[in-house]
Amino acid sequence: MEKISGAEALMRSLEYHGVDVLFGYPGGSIMPTYDALYDHKSTLNHILVRHEQAAVHAAQGYARVSGKVGCAIVTSGPGATNTITGVADAMIDSTPIVVICGQVGAAMLGTDAFQEVDVVGITQPITKWNYQIRRAEDIAWAVSRAFYIASSGRPGPVVLDFTKNAQTAMIDYEPKNIDFIRSYNPVPTPAEGSVEKAARMINDSVKPFMLVGQGVELADARDELLALCEKAQIPFGTTFLGLSAAPSDHPLNMGKLGMHGNLAPNVMTNQCDLLIAVGMRFDDRVTGNLKNYAKQARIIHFDIDPSEIDKNVKVNLAVLGDCKHTLAEVTKLVDAATHNSWIEGFKPYDEKEYNKVIKPAVYPDGGPLLMGEVVKRVSEASNNEAVLVTDVGQNQMFGCRYFKFTKPRSVVTSGGCGTMGFAIPAAIGATFGAPDRTVCMFCGDGGFQMTIQELGTIMEQQCPVKMILLNNNYLGNVRQWQYMFFNKRYSFTPMCNPDFEKIAEGYGIPCRTVVDRKDLDDAIREMLETDGPFLLQCAVLEEDNVLPMTPPGGNVDEMILEVE
Repeated sequence: MEKISGAEALMRSLEYHGVDVLFGYPGGSIMPTYDALYDHKSTLNHILVRHEQAAVHAAQGYARVSGKVGCAIVTSGPGATNTITGVADAMIDSTPIVVICGQVGAAMLGTDAFQEVDVVGITQPITKWNYQIRRAEDIAWAVSRAFYIASSGRPGPVVLDFTKNAQTAMIDYEPKNIDFIRSYNPVPTPAEGSVEKAARMINDSVKPFMLVGQGVELADARDELLALCEKAQIPFGTTFLGLSAAPSDHPLNMGKLGMHGNLAPNVMTNQCDLLIAVGMRFDDRVTGNLKNYAKQARIIHFDIDPSEIDKNVKVNLAVLGDCKHTLAEVTKLVDAATHNSWIEGFKPYDEKEYNKVIKPAVYPDGGPLLMGEVVKRVSEASNNEAVLVTDVGQNQMFGCRYFKFTKPRSVVTSGGCGTMGFAIPAAIGATFGAPDRTVCMFCGDGGFQMTIQELGTIMEQQCPVKMILLNNNYLGNVRQWQYMFFNKRYSFTPMCNPDFEKIAEGYGIPCRTVVDRKDLDDAIREMLETDGPFLLQCAVLEEDNVLPMTPPGGNVDEMILEVE
């Protein structure tokens, strides 16, 4: 058997587990691995980012749109600690990634050696699993275990801390394929009778309502979800991460849940007699005040993660397992039904929101450009078939409200962590994860400048990211809260911005700025027809507000539709 280095063993292990793209940044403690990577450039496409945080966000974007495990590789010390935000983001949003960090040699551990950091200790709370590889003999096992854990059950991040001596040691290599770990049960079996009970509860309901989360996308259960909803005529709403789990124009899709969601699904949550949650975690932005959340309803929770059951909202029935399977089993048992009057009850709230909020936001009579109309026109110009990538803030809320979806795996945004600076690197990753799709990225002027250096990566790779910069010269979401809840005291939210056109020019990226809405459609057309990257800067209303809004701590059915 041929002896190879640990670094070479890592390369072969990554190839064995189907990795084709790596996002990374070299450095001292990972240099032997990068030397081995030099001989694998034809099979492992390494994308050099400009900051390690971007490597992880890019791996997230890749994973979200492809359904595969994203992979990032960085050096020790600050290289590793720079990945922490991305790892935490992936953990709370259930994104399967493997992050490989260099580490000092095993003999130097605990000596405060140059660029030594306790990566395992730091990342333990924000990973599904982490492991320090101290022996080259453990590489094949550790990599296989990492990819299995990251992708199975409820997905999430895994961190491998790779000591330098393990990279350079020579070993006999044989790939491993781990698909079982004692005490790890990624897909729990539904409790006996739970599927049958769920069907009975649905059959007995008069006003059922379903909450659709990202878990439906992760399980590839779109067809199963729609089959159940259509057979039993169950209207549904989606979380922001679950937006593309069903077509936006499906007649049973009542819109978006949560703080900046749609009025009707939020109000009707507190009027239904049966609430069915599928692949979502009842986070605070969806529930609002828990004391008054769906108290009138019986609740069924379909989820693959037992720890989510009764964590925030007490439920009447838990159906554990892969929802692709459990939804199909329930569908077999439910009766075909109609709930016409119940479904019709959503319409008055839809009309109210359209007249008070949506129409003014997307069809303004005049004045400056609005974020909502920009999002709507980009979505329509891409035939509602593009991948939406957003940063965090008003651009995210407007993006998720007014972009429409026809295809699965079309939403890439930072949900639970709310990471500004997420958009540019995540969009880079999305172009590699879905190279045949248009990737439209919306970002505010604040978030854009947090990872603006990744324009260098876009330049080098010619990533075809269509970047829409919604420039309002404010940290818009914070400013909105200051306007509504802090007596309009704009404490450090106005922004003095650079000339983004000149910055784009410096990176060789085509750019166009739109101030007048009469120029918007032509600019969008130019952006979409341009090969490679494009920056479309839109000078939007500075003090626009995202509405409707459930105020923090407020009841989910008490949404604010207008502000003075």
